[in-house]
Amino acid sequence: MKTHFLHPFFLVLTVLSFTACKKEVDSQKEFAHTNALIHETSPYLLKHAHNPVDWKPWSDTLFDYATQQQKLVLLSIGYASCHWCTVMEEETFSNDSVAAFMNKNFINVKVDREERPDVDHVYMTALQLMRGSGGWPLNMILLPDGNPVYGGTYHTRDEWMTSIKMIDSLYREDPKRAKEYASEVTRRIQELNSGNSTNSKEKITQETLADGVNNWQKNWDFKNGGFGNNQKFMLPASLNYLLDLAHLTQNQEILAFVELTLDKIALGGVYDHLDGGFYRYSTNAEWSVPHFEKMLYDNAQLISLYSKAYKAFKKPLYKQRVTETIQFLNAYFKTEAGDYISALDADLEGEEGAYYLFSEDELKTISEEPQLFRNYYNIASKNQTDEGLYNLYLSKTDTVFVKENNLKGDEFNTLKSSWKNDLKAIKKKRQFPLKDDKIIVSWNAMMIEALGDAYAATADADYLRQAEETFQVLTTKAWKNEVLIHSYKPGSKPVAGFLDDYSFLSAAALKLYTLTGKFDYLHTAKDLSSQTLSRFEIENSSFYKYNSQDNLIAPIVITNDAVMPSANAVLANNLLLLSNIFYDDDLAAKANAMLAAIQPEVESAPDAYAHWQYVALKKIFPFYDVAIAGPQSKALSLDLHKYYTPNALVIFEEIETEIPVFESRYVNGKTLIYICEQRSCKYPVSTVSEALGLMNYQLFP
Repeated sequence: MKTHFLHPFFLVLTVLSFTACKKEVDSQKEFAHTNALIHETSPYLLKHAHNPVDWKPWSDTLFDYATQQQKLVLLSIGYASCHWCTVMEEETFSNDSVAAFMNKNFINVKVDREERPDVDHVYMTALQLMRGSGGWPLNMILLPDGNPVYGGTYHTRDEWMTSIKMIDSLYREDPKRAKEYASEVTRRIQELNSGNSTNSKEKITQETLADGVNNWQKNWDFKNGGFGNNQKFMLPASLNYLLDLAHLTQNQEILAFVELTLDKIALGGVYDHLDGGFYRYSTNAEWSVPHFEKMLYDNAQLISLYSKAYKAFKKPLYKQRVTETIQFLNAYFKTEAGDYISALDADLEGEEGAYYLFSEDELKTISEEPQLFRNYYNIASKNQTDEGLYNLYLSKTDTVFVKENNLKGDEFNTLKSSWKNDLKAIKKKRQFPLKDDKIIVSWNAMMIEALGDAYAATADADYLRQAEETFQVLTTKAWKNEVLIHSYKPGSKPVAGFLDDYSFLSAAALKLYTLTGKFDYLHTAKDLSSQTLSRFEIENSSFYKYNSQDNLIAPIVITNDAVMPSANAVLANNLLLLSNIFYDDDLAAKANAMLAAIQPEVESAPDAYAHWQYVALKKIFPFYDVAIAGPQSKALSLDLHKYYTPNALVIFEEIETEIPVFESRYVNGKTLIYICEQRSCKYPVSTVSEALGLMNYQLFP
């Protein structure tokens, strides 16, 4: 986001912004200081519980207290796997003299952004308005009413002291000027989050999408794949949309770019080639050196993406990444109950990537075909990190490597197994990274969808079993007094669920319905969507607010994609699918209104609204409701799911139901497939091949 204004009152310092991690607190250690964070459950907050800073957790009474004390509020936001949060905690917040000044002059508040994404979003918007960019740790100074007067990210200790002393001094000297500035920042935040929809009469069309791709392609790396030429995020929502668009338009250039990107990510250093799972992002254009934290939401989305890509391209590498990533998550993220924790730290004892990287001396212990080993994992001096360490990655598939090195498949597999055992033995001597063990509903919902997508692509029934078990655990623990909560862990304080929790869980329920035919999932999806429409409604807007409670300085309306797709776009997709199943014109109208309202944004910034365009494909191109009715419908459905069929909703029921899309679809003793478009169905067929023909199914060249 560009800087919209900068008041001279706050032209104080240039600050840095990055992301990363922290190390585990030794519970047996004697501490000189303990603050109120000791009663929290977030690993990030607990990291700061023994700072000399008198940190307090966020509360709804915070600003009343600040007004009573007549003090500025110093708000610091981060998360457990944030590297620069850890650095600032160790350099600055652990320092007694820094803490003394902070405690005397400010009310100091720590927030885990993953527990309170609403608080994070409001003040990140403020920072972006003030400075034009953002990051974590997010450090803000607020007036006693919550309005922001200063913002920055990582500061060195000297920068921090200079900044907070200057702001404190300027505020005391001229509080009126500070209030005027802070009120203007808040006004802009409110304006950006008003939820006001443009009364655009334009629709998203094929031309809109084509123009968007033409503009977006300027930022595509056709050599290395991905978006941009430096630091790269995987952005599954973007690749998911582009894959469907390429198929529906038979655009070979887009298709080649998506395939290249998928290959580079799957082979590169952003994938953990020993334990499995994807890191957060690449620090360079070649995907070779990652930022080493592992997040549930990244891995879940990438499982779904590679499941879909496997159906489209039939590449064994894609299926391998799906199965290995699920194995990794089940080994390191899955709890005994069956839900999934949030993240693994990138740092170990203050060093980023220390658990995953190898030194030259360590790699010299590999005895079996050492040169072949080095070639396979790209171990060369040019691929060292700044610290002289190596991250393992591949530049070609195993099939190509075996052929180029005149190896036999069994011989190579034995070698690779030996190499991995040696490397894992080295890692086993290291402390395991910190786990952020809170359970976030929206992220777990994406994992449920991922398991469902893996089942559809591979027909491995165990994935579906796991998806159903996780859904059951999640809804049992997160559904409290008819309200969905955002996250939980033993002893945590429940916070009401946000728009993404409701929308993503509804999407997960819909996914399970399509794969199981169980009514309960369908009714849960509809119930969650109905609650979403009422809890998050904005008057005179087609969009829905992020927070159901108006308890911050501004409402929050998020329509653009980030590392996860926009919850508003996910909601629109849910409404469209439910409207097709229930023949509900009201739901369709709401979804269509959302698509119409987002059209100007899609046109101006297509790369930021990929999931909206994915939803729009259902309105622009033929969309098929594939209703399979009869005793063999489950088997036919699974067979059909093996094919890559974008713009199709495949559902089945083995017995007669009153669901509108299945009305008059049953013929005693037969199983029939109905291909319907806009509630008009073609003559039923009884085989998958016939159904694919009616949908004009085309294999990729």
